Amino acid sequence: MKNQSLFERAQRSIPAGVNSPVRAFRAVGGTPPFLERAAGAYLWDAEGRRYIDYVASWGPMVAGHTHPAVVKAVQDAAARALSFGAPTEAEIELAETLRRLVPSLELLRLVSSGTEATMTAIRLARGFTGRSLIVKFEGCYHGHADSLLVKAGSGALTFGNPSSAGVPAETAAHTAVLDFNDVARVGKFFSGNGKSIAAVIVEPVAGNMNLVLPVPGFLEALREECTRHGAVLIFDEVMTGFRVARGGAQEKFGIRPDLTTLGKVIGGGLPVGAVGGRRDIMERIAPLGPVYQAGTLSGNPLAMAAGLASVRLATDPTVRASLEKNAEGLRRVLAPVCAKASFPLQLHTFGNLCWLLPQAGPLPRRPEQVSPEAKRRFNRLHAKLRAHGVLLAPSLYEVGFVSSAHDAGVAAETAQALERALSELRDER
Repeated sequence: MKNQSLFERAQRSIPAGVNSPVRAFRAVGGTPPFLERAAGAYLWDAEGRRYIDYVASWGPMVAGHTHPAVVKAVQDAAARALSFGAPTEAEIELAETLRRLVPSLELLRLVSSGTEATMTAIRLARGFTGRSLIVKFEGCYHGHADSLLVKAGSGALTFGNPSSAGVPAETAAHTAVLDFNDVARVGKFFSGNGKSIAAVIVEPVAGNMNLVLPVPGFLEALREECTRHGAVLIFDEVMTGFRVARGGAQEKFGIRPDLTTLGKVIGGGLPVGAVGGRRDIMERIAPLGPVYQAGTLSGNPLAMAAGLASVRLATDPTVRASLEKNAEGLRRVLAPVCAKASFPLQLHTFGNLCWLLPQAGPLPRRPEQVSPEAKRRFNRLHAKLRAHGVLLAPSLYEVGFVSSAHDAGVAAETAQALERALSELRDER
């Protein structure tokens, strides 16, 4: 059992044996597979077992793993240099490409992670407005910066509740948490606190608390309130950028934020992030302005090369058509299999995002609309699917990703695996 031995070995040197918490599989149980290679829609672990991959490195792999164009771009860049710590033309090319595709990006700064991008966006908003208060929404994940690791109880409007040890209460006190999709509460909060709010940060499509779409009027209300009160509207498009539409969620919903954070696709699987937006805000960043930000590996040439190749694929009309076709094909093939399950089971899709929900009813609009029983069902189903060669994110609260490599054959394989998994679960009852 090589995965088990590797996991045990890892735990002797690495906390819980992993370098990001969800990878420990504690939510779903079992031993995480230690992966060795990938191609297209598939992964292979240390024991040689093959999986159909719906994690997609948490989003970047729009054209599947090890796409030749991305691999060649990285190989060519690596042959020239691994890092400079100095400007390169590739940084300009990626920045110009992103500006062309996302009109709200009048200026942008490249960084090394999504967390770094959101942290910088918050600091910029505070430096620009001279205010301290940040508004976020329960269940939206924006990385692990102190100001953003804050949440509230269900239905509550609460200040200062850190959701991680090590986050000072004094830091958390500058973050207010509202309920996602609650337009009335947004208006009420702004009416009482508008002059203190530096920024509102939101995932326009939430993907870390289930697949939660904005209700009509929610994003519009955020835009209107921020404009009225002089606050900065930040769209965290680390996940949705070049996934839900060619120009991201802001193109899909027709809302122009003041700042945008990007990651994942713009690095093609290598560590990268970006923050950009209005020129007058971005000109506050050092060395043009007093808001300090720096990064030794920002603009790394390998990440720039992978990002350029990845973004070109993600915005290619043929690739985009296959993304939508594959997601719809998966939903269509899985629907009759889900209908035979011994418990309610449905596959929700939004563009090429997908989410397997083990409960009846419409797509949830808030995280508390997912039942504890759905979580228990998902955990059992995750283990069965894993045994039959399908790898989902190890948490009910994470979305899955379809790539242009997830063709009809992959969808059929997935359906067969799901049918076997559900049959075994029926037999165990």
